[in-house]
Amino acid sequence: MMPTRLEGSKFHMSNQKFLEVEGVPLAYNQYLSTSASVGLVFLGGFASDKEGSKALALESLAKTKGYDFLRFDYLAHGNSGGDFETDGCISRWLLDALTMIDTLTTGPQILIGSSMGGWLALLVAKYRPQRLRALIGIAAAPDFTLDLIPHKLGASGLAALKADGVYYEPTPYGPDPYIWTQLLFDDAAQHRVLDGNLTLPCPLHLIQGQQDPDVPWAHGIKIIENVSAPQMHLSLIADGDHRLSREQDLDLICEIVNRYAG
Repeated sequence: MMPTRLEGSKFHMSNQKFLEVEGVPLAYNQYLSTSASVGLVFLGGFASDKEGSKALALESLAKTKGYDFLRFDYLAHGNSGGDFETDGCISRWLLDALTMIDTLTTGPQILIGSSMGGWLALLVAKYRPQRLRALIGIAAAPDFTLDLIPHKLGASGLAALKADGVYYEPTPYGPDPYIWTQLLFDDAAQHRVLDGNLTLPCPLHLIQGQQDPDVPWAHGIKIIENVSAPQMHLSLIADGDHRLSREQDLDLICEIVNRYAG
């Protein structure tokens, strides 16, 4: 079974295009301002897509303020092609992100990474430091296959994963289960960032809900403790959940992004 694929509105899908990356068509939407001095790139979460409320709120901000904006679906996410079980891993999704940024954007970029997208944003910063204006993590989940998911799956889930190479976990975020593969876990080990060795060339701002059942707010503190940056900020939302998609959450996200873009 594939991850949940949200269809989105026809209005937001109308300018969808595709970029082929190693033979796989990846769906994206892009807004180019006539006077932009900075671009915004949204990196979505695991089993999410580019039609979510955070991505669309940021696109609206970009159009209002005159910033370039890019949102896209990784391999086997949303409207992109590819097989999740055989090819879905951090290495591949990092390649997708780097290729999108290298091919479609110019000048300084602000990366906004949601959940797994926060991990990928940190990795993009590692490989493209010269392209960054700022990095913003929304319930950022770097190293989640190492630090978060094993505890969540428990001994029985991990045993099933090891035995079968894949484990389907029911999720409250959609009708389809999360797909955890041994490939994902094995590959992710080489992309660990919370080991004290990552230095960012730009400000890092994390936004974290304290009622998040998937990424505990203490994980945000762990990021701050293990990553170096010229400036680091952690904004805690006392009643915020993992999605951070309420109107007040979206307003705060846009306010923080605009602070670094202006």
